[in-house]
Amino acid sequence: MTHVALTIAGSETTGGAGAQTDLKTFHQLGTFGTAALTCIVSFDPQNDWSHRFVPVEPQVIADQIEATTAVHDIDTVKIGMLGTPVTIDTVATALAERSFTNVVLDPVLICKGQEPGAALDTDNALKEQILPLATYVTPNHFEALALSGMESIESVEDLTEAARRIHDTYDVVVLAKGGVVLDGPDAVDVFYDGEQVVELRSPKIGEERVSGAGCTLAAAVTAELAKGATPLEAARVAKAVVSSSIENRQGGHAPFEAVYQGEYRA
Repeated sequence: MTHVALTIAGSETTGGAGAQTDLKTFHQLGTFGTAALTCIVSFDPQNDWSHRFVPVEPQVIADQIEATTAVHDIDTVKIGMLGTPVTIDTVATALAERSFTNVVLDPVLICKGQEPGAALDTDNALKEQILPLATYVTPNHFEALALSGMESIESVEDLTEAARRIHDTYDVVVLAKGGVVLDGPDAVDVFYDGEQVVELRSPKIGEERVSGAGCTLAAAVTAELAKGATPLEAARVAKAVVSSSIENRQGGHAPFEAVYQGEYRA
């Protein structure tokens, strides 16, 4: 029987990020995907492609998690965009009530549809309620700064220090993403599990961010952990999947491009 993973994340209707990307990534890696939607995000083409953000009712989120965990034996879950403190509280309660072996957190600290004050409340709630329940976290450059408390991350050495600090603070495996932000020809991510530091490198594919890359990385880690991979093995596969999805990215009429996972071959 195929291994099953759950994503608790937002819907991004154009298919380039969120639960849509998570499910495609799970499928590409041979893991059966289920989803509990936390919010609906739709870009506004009439307003500079800004985010229109609609949260899902807390009870509906709880019902979705209850349903999928009743149908399937799930020990691995990915947490994506939650978006509001009440959603975070709902998801934290659901996680605490269940004994997931792997809780992979993509720590989305910026909700682009919120006012700054509400976004700060959401960030603080995520750190206080979800991070302590996570086993594996995949912060990008900005999120690594926020979670580590460092003032700047300018090099791979800085990124490694950030990964160490996040691990020591939250007792989680860390895959910190340098992406296109750090100088140099390679996109460098740093894996740290408390014992070993491993740099994962691949040549940069352009200098612009591609929508859904972070979702794809965390989802690929999740899919591999559900299949029994070690945390480092999952990170290596995830890096390869992201590189392929960026190389084969999907264009459109928006001023950004999106990942496409369908060309990845192990």
